[in-house]
Amino acid sequence: MGERLINFNAGPSILPVPVLEEAARNLVEYGTAGMSIMEMSHRSKEFDAIIQDAEARIRSVIGVPAGYQVMFLQGGASLQFSMLPMNLLGAGQTADYIDTGVWSSTAIKEAKKVGTINVAASSADRKYAYIPKPESFKLTPGAAYVHTTSNNTIYGTQWASAPSFDAPHVCDMSSDICSRPIDMSKYACIYAGAQKNLGPSGVVIVIMRDDLVARSPETLSNMLSYKNHAKKKSLHNTPPTFAIYVVQLVMKWIEAQGGLKGIEQVNEAKAKAIYDAIDRSSGFYRCPADKDSRSKMNIAFRLPSEELEATFISEGKKQAKLHGLKGHRDVGGCRASIYNAMPLAGCETLAKFMDEFAKKNG
Repeated sequence: MGERLINFNAGPSILPVPVLEEAARNLVEYGTAGMSIMEMSHRSKEFDAIIQDAEARIRSVIGVPAGYQVMFLQGGASLQFSMLPMNLLGAGQTADYIDTGVWSSTAIKEAKKVGTINVAASSADRKYAYIPKPESFKLTPGAAYVHTTSNNTIYGTQWASAPSFDAPHVCDMSSDICSRPIDMSKYACIYAGAQKNLGPSGVVIVIMRDDLVARSPETLSNMLSYKNHAKKKSLHNTPPTFAIYVVQLVMKWIEAQGGLKGIEQVNEAKAKAIYDAIDRSSGFYRCPADKDSRSKMNIAFRLPSEELEATFISEGKKQAKLHGLKGHRDVGGCRASIYNAMPLAGCETLAKFMDEFAKKNG
């Protein structure tokens, strides 16, 4: 195998090398099954053991108590933008959404096609450079649920901690799930596409409290009903078997890192290395996000000109094997996505290159 790049892609993104190696060993034949995991029936005893173990490890690592369903679904987080209001927003009810970026605003647009939505707070007035404060929330009494997005990949902002609501809290955690410990009791539902912190693209994990699962209307298509997916244990149709298998391996890897507390410690050090490089550059690098809202998963930054940004990205690839640093097309600039599998050494290499580039071009 050739030398691996330092992969800062926002998703699909870096996976732990031990996970890739174990998946590769079992790619042609899984254990003694005589076939690949991708070839066996999703109703076989081998795959049943995999999906049950993946669920058990998710429950253990995150701390999911009894009274919640863990579902492995398809369609990514984007399908959840529609499924959530279809299942949870009853006739005459209102759902509150807090708008902190492109994905939360997309969720709002999709939900408005289903029912009444109140945007309880938004940071769009400053191009999503901050997370709104609880005192600014204009919540609906008796709301069906409140929806937040815990981390915003494009603008590089993140909730420092979970806000508290009277209504059930539903959270899109696609880009920071399992990056730090959470108190699951504060959430009625969390969901996440796997392709950033949990595995490859193709599966979305939905963890939902039983009382919300029970809201699914009987008139919904089976494929859109949380109640049906929970009842069928994520096996209503053929699930993305290989993706679920890799999620199982990633959960094992997280356990080996000391669980979410161990993961959080490394993530803190990774983010600090890069933010320190930004802050000590005397303005050569500029972080659009407010300091108290900075993401520890996606670090967005600008240079003095677009020309210098293009040179920074090009030279980073050639000189230091830094890959995936181009910012999102909607905002430009640069972005380092430092999900769980990114080693501290990768962030330190980026920080060193940033120092050298600023000294040379500042």
